[in-house]
Amino acid sequence: MKNELLVVWTTDNRETILNMILLYTHNAKLQGWFDEVNLLVWGASQQLLSEDKEIREKITEMIADGVKVVACKKCAENMYVETHIAECGVELLFSGKYLSEWAQSGKPLMTF
Repeated sequence: MKNELLVVWTTDNRETILNMILLYTHNAKLQGWFDEVNLLVWGASQQLLSEDKEIREKITEMIADGVKVVACKKCAENMYVETHIAECGVELLFSGKYLSEWAQSGKPLMTF
């Protein structure tokens, strides 16, 4: 059985993102703390991801290192950031069902 983690990122606080959320999530994969690491970009975080070059670069690195990064399609549509997010290699999906199924599975879930 795989040891899987989902990190739900909603904050637009840049310092928290760079020094906690992305740092931990990336290291969880690189250090082997979890076999599979997933990051859900949701809400206000999507606007910042679409605008901040450093954060986009870190997300691209994380994807290259095996972190699965997805974002809420509806939020992206509402904020008109779909193109910017997709350009980073982030998969857009309607996340309500995705998050609900994860939560019901009993697998680890962290929210920020």
